Amino acid sequence: MSYLNQIALAGGTLACAVGIGFVMQSSETAQQRYGGSSEIPEIEVKPIQAELGVKLPTLDDSRLDIQSIALTSALPEGILGLGQALSLEAPPVDCEITASAQVLAAAMVDISLRAPCLGNERVTIHHSGMMFTETTAVDGSLNVTVPALNPRAFFMLAFSEGDGTSVQVDVDGLEFYDRVVVQWKGDLGFELHAREYGAEYGSTGHVWQDAARDLSVAAKGEGGFLTVLGDRSAPEPLLAQIYTFPTGTARENGVVSLSVESAVTKINCGRDIQAQSLEMRDAGQLKSQNLSLSVPGCDAVGDFLVLNNLLEDLKVARN
Repeated sequence: MSYLNQIALAGGTLACAVGIGFVMQSSETAQQRYGGSSEIPEIEVKPIQAELGVKLPTLDDSRLDIQSIALTSALPEGILGLGQALSLEAPPVDCEITASAQVLAAAMVDISLRAPCLGNERVTIHHSGMMFTETTAVDGSLNVTVPALNPRAFFMLAFSEGDGTSVQVDVDGLEFYDRVVVQWKGDLGFELHAREYGAEYGSTGHVWQDAARDLSVAAKGEGGFLTVLGDRSAPEPLLAQIYTFPTGTARENGVVSLSVESAVTKINCGRDIQAQSLEMRDAGQLKSQNLSLSVPGCDAVGDFLVLNNLLEDLKVARN
């Protein structure tokens, strides 16, 4: 991403086939292998009643009711499931919606959703004021890893037609991490940027969606990472970006500069766009702030808006 054209804003709010093969052999070969006699032995043909030891009804039987004949009633026990009638009923469909949660390192929570009758469906996940939209797989499953914002983390998963479920899990160690959330609706081009210890744009310490890192960095106290949540292809998606920094276990003292940025695109140009921020420091109460921004006209497409003072920078001081 180029940052040559930036407009700095000092403040604001913002499917199996089976093959069958065979070999044709000559009559001479067959005679050698199976015997040279050309005589065909007589085969005694017995009526099926005598062979099976049962009497089958005939069409001349005036008492015959075709619809009431069950195949297994004419067969001895041991055939077709001990003479039990065949069932053609389909098994019941299990449409129960369930969810489970597992705590990972860096106070992250892995959520698994099972909704067998809701494949390829939009589902919104709610957690402590944070909301984002995902889409289930064809089989109705979904796995997503979410940063916890509360030690007793409660997640609600809601489908568009009102179906849903919830799950709760206790998260240890959350107090060692600071988190900042920026969330919005639609493809508005918002981005959350963190520049650790004075890092320049594009350098190792610049953390954003194209250089997001993973939780292992924070688990070791080496730096922060960014989590990007939400399915942009969903209708009217709710999207969120969360920056996590291990303030309680950081190896260095210093400052992490935070900013919210937005590219001027054909979608948002000339519009007023909104977002919301959530800030969690020392596992304390979440601080929320609504953001509103007037995007310049479409002649500025390609430029970036940088909002520097909307988020409080993280100050890292090792004890």
